[in-house]
Amino acid sequence: MTRLRRILPTLLTAFAVVLPIIPVPAAATMDEWTMFRGSPGLLGVAHTTLPDEPGLLWSFKTGGSVKSSPIVAGGKVYFGSGDSNVYCLNLEGKKIWSTITDSPIEAPPLLADGKIFIGTLNGTLYALDAASGKAAWQYGTGDKILGSPNVVAAPGQPLRILVGSYDNKLHCVEAATGKSNWVYETGNYINGSPAVADGQTVFGGCDAILHILTVTNGAKVKEIEAGAYVAASVALAGNRAYYGHYENEFQCVDLADGKVIWRYKDRAFPYFSSAAVTEDRVLFGGRDKKLHCVKRDSGELVWVFATRGKVDSSPVVAGNKVVVGSDDGFVYVVSLTDGKELWSYEIGQPVASSPAVAGGRFYIGSDDGSLYAFGQKKK
Repeated sequence: MTRLRRILPTLLTAFAVVLPIIPVPAAATMDEWTMFRGSPGLLGVAHTTLPDEPGLLWSFKTGGSVKSSPIVAGGKVYFGSGDSNVYCLNLEGKKIWSTITDSPIEAPPLLADGKIFIGTLNGTLYALDAASGKAAWQYGTGDKILGSPNVVAAPGQPLRILVGSYDNKLHCVEAATGKSNWVYETGNYINGSPAVADGQTVFGGCDAILHILTVTNGAKVKEIEAGAYVAASVALAGNRAYYGHYENEFQCVDLADGKVIWRYKDRAFPYFSSAAVTEDRVLFGGRDKKLHCVKRDSGELVWVFATRGKVDSSPVVAGNKVVVGSDDGFVYVVSLTDGKELWSYEIGQPVASSPAVAGGRFYIGSDDGSLYAFGQKKK
Protein backbone atom coordinates (compact mmCIF):
# COMPACT_ATOMS: atom_id res chain seq x y z
CA MET A 1 0.00 0.00 0.00
CA THR A 2 2.87 2.38 0.86
CA ARG A 3 4.52 1.73 -2.52
CA LEU A 4 1.17 2.37 -4.27
CA ARG A 5 0.84 5.73 -2.51
CA ARG A 6 4.33 6.67 -3.74
CA ILE A 7 3.73 5.76 -7.40
CA LEU A 8 0.09 6.95 -7.67
CA PRO A 9 0.96 10.67 -8.17
CA THR A 10 3.42 9.66 -10.89
CA LEU A 11 0.76 7.60 -12.66
CA LEU A 12 -1.77 10.40 -12.46
CA THR A 13 0.76 12.86 -13.88
CA ALA A 14 1.51 10.50 -16.75
CA PHE A 15 -2.15 10.14 -17.62
CA ALA A 16 -2.61 13.90 -17.47
CA VAL A 17 0.09 14.27 -20.09
CA VAL A 18 -1.08 11.47 -22.38
CA LEU A 19 -4.85 11.99 -22.38
CA PRO A 20 -6.09 14.69 -24.80
CA ILE A 21 -8.10 17.61 -23.53
CA ILE A 22 -11.44 17.46 -25.28
CA PRO A 23 -13.53 20.64 -25.52
CA VAL A 24 -16.98 20.09 -24.07
CA PRO A 25 -19.86 21.03 -26.38
CA ALA A 26 -22.06 23.92 -25.34
CA ALA A 27 -24.98 22.95 -23.13
CA ALA A 28 -27.53 24.72 -20.97
CA THR A 29 -26.60 25.49 -17.38
CA MET A 30 -28.54 27.40 -14.76
CA ASP A 31 -27.01 30.73 -15.79
CA GLU A 32 -26.16 30.11 -19.46
CA TRP A 33 -27.85 29.21 -22.73
CA THR A 34 -24.96 29.04 -25.14
CA MET A 35 -26.75 27.70 -28.21
CA PHE A 36 -30.12 27.32 -29.93
CA ARG A 37 -32.32 24.95 -27.86
CA GLY A 38 -29.72 24.87 -25.07
CA SER A 39 -27.78 21.71 -25.97
CA PRO A 40 -26.24 19.91 -28.97
CA GLY A 41 -29.22 17.53 -28.97
CA LEU A 42 -31.53 20.58 -29.33
CA LEU A 43 -33.78 19.51 -26.46
CA GLY A 44 -35.14 22.93 -25.46
CA VAL A 45 -34.92 22.31 -21.70
CA ALA A 46 -33.53 24.95 -19.31
CA HIS A 47 -31.94 24.20 -15.95
CA THR A 48 -33.37 27.15 -14.09
CA THR A 49 -36.67 28.27 -12.62
CA LEU A 50 -38.76 31.27 -13.61
CA PRO A 51 -40.76 33.64 -11.40
CA ASP A 52 -44.53 33.21 -11.22
CA GLU A 53 -45.05 36.81 -12.30
CA PRO A 54 -42.24 37.80 -14.67
CA GLY A 55 -41.77 41.48 -15.39
CA LEU A 56 -40.21 43.29 -18.33
CA LEU A 57 -36.66 44.07 -17.24
CA TRP A 58 -35.57 45.87 -20.40
CA SER A 59 -35.83 45.95 -24.18
CA PHE A 60 -33.14 46.78 -26.73
CA LYS A 61 -34.09 48.29 -30.09
CA THR A 62 -32.28 47.37 -33.32
CA GLY A 63 -32.78 48.57 -36.87
CA GLY A 64 -34.48 45.41 -38.15
CA SER A 65 -36.69 42.52 -37.07
CA VAL A 66 -35.22 40.15 -34.48
CA LYS A 67 -36.09 36.65 -35.65
CA SER A 68 -32.73 35.38 -34.42
CA SER A 69 -33.06 33.49 -31.14
CA PRO A 70 -30.64 34.86 -28.52
CA ILE A 71 -28.03 33.05 -26.43
CA VAL A 72 -26.71 33.90 -22.96
CA ALA A 73 -23.19 33.28 -21.64
CA GLY A 74 -20.64 34.90 -19.37
CA GLY A 75 -23.04 37.63 -18.27
CA LYS A 76 -23.75 38.64 -21.88
CA VAL A 77 -26.58 38.23 -24.39
CA TYR A 78 -25.84 37.68 -28.09
CA PHE A 79 -28.22 37.78 -31.07
CA GLY A 80 -28.54 38.82 -34.69
CA SER A 81 -30.88 41.31 -36.34
CA GLY A 82 -32.48 42.06 -39.67
CA ASP A 83 -30.32 45.20 -39.72
CA SER A 84 -27.34 42.89 -40.50
CA ASN A 85 -25.70 43.39 -37.09
CA VAL A 86 -24.67 40.91 -34.44
CA TYR A 87 -25.20 42.41 -30.98
CA CYS A 88 -23.61 41.74 -27.61
CA LEU A 89 -25.39 43.21 -24.56
CA ASN A 90 -24.80 42.96 -20.86
CA LEU A 91 -27.52 41.54 -18.60
CA GLU A 92 -28.85 45.07 -18.02
CA GLY A 93 -29.53 45.49 -21.73
CA LYS A 94 -26.62 47.85 -22.47
CA LYS A 95 -24.68 47.35 -25.69
CA ILE A 96 -21.12 46.08 -25.32
CA TRP A 97 -20.45 45.75 -29.04
CA SER A 98 -22.11 45.29 -32.40
CA THR A 99 -20.59 43.94 -35.60
CA ILE A 100 -21.97 44.58 -39.07
CA THR A 101 -22.18 41.57 -41.43
CA ASP A 102 -22.87 41.22 -45.14
CA SER A 103 -26.67 40.82 -44.90
CA PRO A 104 -29.68 40.47 -42.56
CA ILE A 105 -29.58 37.74 -39.91
CA GLU A 106 -32.38 35.37 -38.93
CA ALA A 107 -30.27 32.48 -37.63
CA PRO A 108 -29.51 32.04 -33.92
CA PRO A 109 -25.86 32.30 -32.81
CA LEU A 110 -23.68 29.69 -31.13
CA LEU A 111 -20.97 30.29 -28.52
CA ALA A 112 -18.01 27.91 -28.59
CA ASP A 113 -14.23 28.19 -28.35
CA GLY A 114 -14.53 31.82 -27.23
CA LYS A 115 -16.28 32.77 -30.46
CA ILE A 116 -19.75 33.63 -31.67
CA PHE A 117 -20.70 31.64 -34.76
CA ILE A 118 -23.65 32.95 -36.77
CA GLY A 119 -24.95 32.72 -40.34
CA THR A 120 -26.47 35.39 -42.60
CA LEU A 121 -29.03 35.50 -45.39
CA ASN A 122 -26.14 35.98 -47.79
CA GLY A 123 -24.91 32.51 -46.84
CA THR A 124 -21.85 33.57 -44.83
CA LEU A 125 -20.89 31.88 -41.58
CA TYR A 126 -19.10 34.37 -39.30
CA ALA A 127 -16.80 33.60 -36.39
CA LEU A 128 -16.58 36.62 -34.08
CA ASP A 129 -14.50 37.04 -30.96
CA ALA A 130 -17.03 36.86 -28.12
CA ALA A 131 -15.29 39.55 -26.08
CA SER A 132 -14.78 42.17 -28.78
CA GLY A 133 -16.95 41.22 -31.76
CA LYS A 134 -13.91 41.27 -34.04
CA ALA A 135 -14.20 38.85 -36.96
CA ALA A 136 -11.86 35.87 -36.69
CA TRP A 137 -12.87 34.37 -40.05
CA GLN A 138 -15.71 34.02 -42.56
CA TYR A 139 -16.85 30.93 -44.43
CA GLY A 140 -19.07 31.20 -47.49
CA THR A 141 -21.84 28.77 -48.36
CA GLY A 142 -23.81 28.95 -51.59
CA ASP A 143 -27.07 30.35 -50.21
CA LYS A 144 -28.79 31.70 -47.10
CA ILE A 145 -28.32 30.27 -43.62
CA LEU A 146 -31.47 30.20 -41.48
CA GLY A 147 -30.50 27.60 -38.89
CA SER A 148 -28.13 27.88 -35.97
CA PRO A 149 -24.69 26.27 -36.12
CA ASN A 150 -23.95 23.35 -33.82
CA VAL A 151 -20.69 22.22 -32.24
CA VAL A 152 -18.82 18.89 -32.46
CA ALA A 153 -16.13 17.79 -30.01
CA ALA A 154 -14.38 14.45 -30.58
CA PRO A 155 -11.20 12.89 -29.20
CA GLY A 156 -8.13 13.62 -31.27
CA GLN A 157 -9.89 16.13 -33.50
CA PRO A 158 -10.15 19.93 -33.39
CA LEU A 159 -13.40 21.52 -32.34
CA ARG A 160 -15.69 21.75 -35.37
CA ILE A 161 -18.82 23.65 -36.35
CA LEU A 162 -21.77 22.27 -38.34
CA VAL A 163 -24.14 24.51 -40.29
CA GLY A 164 -26.81 23.86 -42.91
CA SER A 165 -27.52 26.12 -45.88
CA TYR A 166 -30.02 26.71 -48.64
CA ASP A 167 -27.24 25.54 -50.98
CA ASN A 168 -28.60 22.06 -50.02
CA LYS A 169 -25.43 21.22 -48.07
CA LEU A 170 -24.36 20.59 -44.51
CA HIS A 171 -20.95 22.16 -43.90
CA CYS A 172 -18.41 21.09 -41.29
CA VAL A 173 -15.62 23.59 -40.57
CA GLU A 174 -12.87 23.91 -37.99
CA ALA A 175 -13.83 26.31 -35.20
CA ALA A 176 -10.36 27.84 -34.95
CA THR A 177 -9.74 28.57 -38.62
CA GLY A 178 -12.95 28.19 -40.66
CA LYS A 179 -11.21 25.57 -42.80
CA SER A 180 -13.64 23.13 -44.43
CA ASN A 181 -13.53 19.69 -42.87
CA TRP A 182 -16.23 18.06 -44.98
CA VAL A 183 -19.40 18.93 -46.92
CA TYR A 184 -22.48 16.71 -47.32
CA GLU A 185 -24.93 17.42 -50.13
CA THR A 186 -28.66 16.73 -49.86
CA GLY A 187 -31.49 17.08 -52.36
CA ASN A 188 -32.90 20.43 -51.22
CA TYR A 189 -32.70 23.31 -48.72
CA ILE A 190 -31.55 22.72 -45.14
CA ASN A 191 -33.65 25.03 -43.01
CA GLY A 192 -32.99 24.02 -39.41
CA SER A 193 -30.03 23.37 -37.14
CA PRO A 194 -28.31 19.96 -37.21
CA ALA A 195 -28.67 18.06 -33.93
CA VAL A 196 -25.62 16.25 -32.51
CA ALA A 197 -25.52 13.23 -30.21
CA ASP A 198 -23.52 9.99 -29.86
CA GLY A 199 -21.08 10.77 -32.66
CA GLN A 200 -23.81 11.47 -35.18
CA THR A 201 -25.61 14.49 -36.58
CA VAL A 202 -29.27 14.30 -37.55
CA PHE A 203 -31.21 16.85 -39.57
CA GLY A 204 -34.14 17.14 -41.96
CA GLY A 205 -34.59 19.26 -45.03
CA CYS A 206 -36.83 20.26 -47.87
CA ASP A 207 -35.95 16.97 -49.60
CA ALA A 208 -38.35 15.31 -47.10
CA ILE A 209 -35.58 13.08 -45.75
CA LEU A 210 -34.17 12.66 -42.26
CA HIS A 211 -30.39 12.50 -42.70
CA ILE A 212 -28.11 10.68 -40.26
CA LEU A 213 -24.36 11.22 -40.67
CA THR A 214 -21.26 10.43 -38.68
CA VAL A 215 -19.68 13.64 -37.40
CA THR A 216 -16.15 12.34 -37.97
CA ASN A 217 -16.16 12.59 -41.75
CA GLY A 218 -19.74 13.28 -42.83
CA ALA A 219 -20.33 9.73 -44.03
CA LYS A 220 -23.97 8.76 -44.49
CA VAL A 221 -25.24 6.39 -41.83
CA LYS A 222 -28.89 6.29 -42.84
CA GLU A 223 -31.67 8.12 -44.65
CA ILE A 224 -35.26 7.94 -43.42
CA GLU A 225 -38.25 9.11 -45.44
CA ALA A 226 -39.98 11.89 -43.53
CA GLY A 227 -42.97 12.19 -45.85
CA ALA A 228 -42.81 15.96 -46.32
CA TYR A 229 -40.53 19.01 -45.99
CA VAL A 230 -38.82 19.23 -42.61
CA ALA A 231 -38.43 22.92 -41.82
CA ALA A 232 -37.86 22.55 -38.07
CA SER A 233 -34.74 21.38 -36.27
CA VAL A 234 -34.73 17.81 -35.00
CA ALA A 235 -34.49 17.06 -31.27
CA LEU A 236 -32.47 13.99 -30.23
CA ALA A 237 -33.08 12.05 -27.03
CA GLY A 238 -32.56 8.37 -26.19
CA ASN A 239 -31.59 7.41 -29.76
CA ARG A 240 -34.85 8.82 -31.03
CA ALA A 241 -35.53 11.86 -33.22
CA TYR A 242 -38.51 14.18 -32.68
CA TYR A 243 -39.65 16.57 -35.40
CA GLY A 244 -42.62 17.92 -37.29
CA HIS A 245 -42.98 18.46 -41.02
CA TYR A 246 -44.84 20.56 -43.56
CA GLU A 247 -47.85 18.26 -44.00
CA ASN A 248 -49.34 18.38 -40.52
CA GLU A 249 -47.50 15.49 -38.91
CA PHE A 250 -45.15 15.24 -35.97
CA GLN A 251 -43.03 12.11 -35.76
CA CYS A 252 -40.90 10.14 -33.34
CA VAL A 253 -38.33 8.00 -35.17
CA ASP A 254 -36.07 5.28 -33.82
CA LEU A 255 -32.64 6.03 -35.29
CA ALA A 256 -31.30 2.49 -34.93
CA ASP A 257 -33.90 0.74 -37.09
CA GLY A 258 -35.14 3.80 -39.01
CA LYS A 259 -38.77 3.21 -38.11
CA VAL A 260 -41.43 5.71 -37.07
CA ILE A 261 -42.41 4.90 -33.48
CA TRP A 262 -45.43 7.16 -33.43
CA ARG A 263 -47.14 9.91 -35.41
CA TYR A 264 -49.19 12.82 -34.18
CA LYS A 265 -51.68 14.64 -36.39
CA ASP A 266 -54.13 17.40 -35.65
CA ARG A 267 -55.44 19.92 -38.15
CA ALA A 268 -54.00 20.50 -41.63
CA PHE A 269 -51.28 23.02 -40.72
CA PRO A 270 -47.47 22.68 -40.98
CA TYR A 271 -45.06 22.43 -38.06
CA PHE A 272 -42.13 24.86 -38.23
CA SER A 273 -41.45 24.95 -34.49
CA SER A 274 -38.67 22.77 -33.04
CA ALA A 275 -39.65 20.49 -30.19
CA ALA A 276 -38.78 20.62 -26.50
CA VAL A 277 -38.25 17.13 -25.10
CA THR A 278 -38.47 16.33 -21.38
CA GLU A 279 -38.36 12.96 -19.63
CA ASP A 280 -41.98 12.25 -20.48
CA ARG A 281 -43.32 15.09 -22.67
CA VAL A 282 -42.72 16.54 -26.14
CA LEU A 283 -43.85 20.11 -26.87
CA PHE A 284 -43.99 21.96 -30.20
CA GLY A 285 -45.78 24.84 -31.85
CA GLY A 286 -47.85 24.70 -35.02
CA ARG A 287 -49.15 26.98 -37.71
CA ASP A 288 -52.58 25.97 -36.45
CA LYS A 289 -51.97 28.68 -33.78
CA LYS A 290 -51.46 26.10 -31.03
CA LEU A 291 -48.80 24.82 -28.68
CA HIS A 292 -49.06 21.03 -28.51
CA CYS A 293 -47.97 18.74 -25.66
CA VAL A 294 -47.86 14.96 -26.18
CA LYS A 295 -46.52 11.95 -24.30
CA ARG A 296 -42.94 11.17 -25.22
CA ASP A 297 -43.41 7.39 -25.31
CA SER A 298 -46.60 7.24 -27.37
CA GLY A 299 -47.39 10.62 -28.96
CA GLU A 300 -50.74 10.65 -27.16
CA LEU A 301 -52.11 14.16 -26.69
CA VAL A 302 -51.78 15.61 -23.19
CA TRP A 303 -53.00 19.15 -23.90
CA VAL A 304 -53.06 22.00 -26.41
CA PHE A 305 -52.73 25.71 -25.73
CA ALA A 306 -54.41 28.02 -28.24
CA THR A 307 -52.96 31.37 -29.30
CA ARG A 308 -54.29 33.79 -31.91
CA GLY A 309 -51.40 33.43 -34.37
CA LYS A 310 -49.13 30.76 -35.81
CA VAL A 311 -46.51 29.39 -33.42
CA ASP A 312 -43.19 29.11 -35.27
CA SER A 313 -41.35 30.00 -32.06
CA SER A 314 -39.82 26.91 -30.43
CA PRO A 315 -40.91 26.36 -26.81
CA VAL A 316 -38.50 26.05 -23.89
CA VAL A 317 -39.31 24.13 -20.72
CA ALA A 318 -38.06 25.54 -17.41
CA GLY A 319 -39.20 23.52 -14.42
CA ASN A 320 -42.97 23.32 -14.55
CA LYS A 321 -43.30 26.21 -16.99
CA VAL A 322 -43.15 26.48 -20.80
CA VAL A 323 -42.14 29.72 -22.58
CA VAL A 324 -43.07 30.37 -26.20
CA GLY A 325 -43.82 33.23 -28.59
CA SER A 326 -46.60 33.58 -31.15
CA ASP A 327 -47.33 35.56 -34.29
CA ASP A 328 -50.24 37.10 -32.37
CA GLY A 329 -47.64 39.39 -30.78
CA PHE A 330 -47.64 37.75 -27.35
CA VAL A 331 -45.07 35.88 -25.29
CA TYR A 332 -46.68 33.18 -23.16
CA VAL A 333 -45.77 31.17 -20.09
CA VAL A 334 -48.00 28.12 -19.69
CA SER A 335 -48.17 25.26 -17.21
CA LEU A 336 -46.29 22.13 -18.24
CA THR A 337 -48.80 20.09 -16.26
CA ASP A 338 -52.06 21.11 -17.92
CA GLY A 339 -51.28 23.78 -20.54
CA LYS A 340 -53.10 26.57 -18.73
CA GLU A 341 -51.88 30.11 -19.27
CA LEU A 342 -49.86 31.35 -16.31
CA TRP A 343 -48.68 34.68 -17.74
CA SER A 344 -48.50 36.61 -21.00
CA TYR A 345 -47.03 39.83 -22.32
CA GLU A 346 -48.20 41.71 -25.38
CA ILE A 347 -45.38 42.95 -27.60
CA GLY A 348 -47.70 43.77 -30.46
CA GLN A 349 -45.68 42.35 -33.36
CA PRO A 350 -45.05 38.69 -34.33
CA VAL A 351 -42.66 36.73 -32.13
CA ALA A 352 -40.96 34.08 -34.29
CA SER A 353 -37.77 34.14 -32.20
CA SER A 354 -37.36 31.33 -29.67
CA PRO A 355 -36.57 32.09 -26.03
CA ALA A 356 -33.20 31.76 -24.33
CA VAL A 357 -33.81 30.82 -20.69
CA ALA A 358 -31.05 31.24 -18.11
CA GLY A 359 -30.45 32.66 -14.64
CA GLY A 360 -34.15 32.89 -13.78
CA ARG A 361 -34.81 35.04 -16.86
CA PHE A 362 -35.87 34.60 -20.47
CA TYR A 363 -34.86 36.62 -23.51
CA ILE A 364 -36.74 36.74 -26.83
CA GLY A 365 -36.81 38.81 -30.01
CA SER A 366 -39.69 40.24 -32.00
CA ASP A 367 -40.44 41.47 -35.49
CA ASP A 368 -40.75 44.94 -33.95
CA GLY A 369 -36.93 45.05 -33.97
CA SER A 370 -36.34 44.62 -30.26
CA LEU A 371 -34.93 42.02 -27.91
CA TYR A 372 -36.85 41.66 -24.63
CA ALA A 373 -35.67 40.44 -21.23
CA PHE A 374 -38.14 39.16 -18.62
CA GLY A 375 -37.55 38.09 -15.03
CA GLN A 376 -38.16 38.92 -11.40
CA LYS A 377 -38.39 42.67 -10.97
CA LYS A 378 -36.76 44.16 -7.92
CA LYS A 379 -39.23 45.37 -5.31
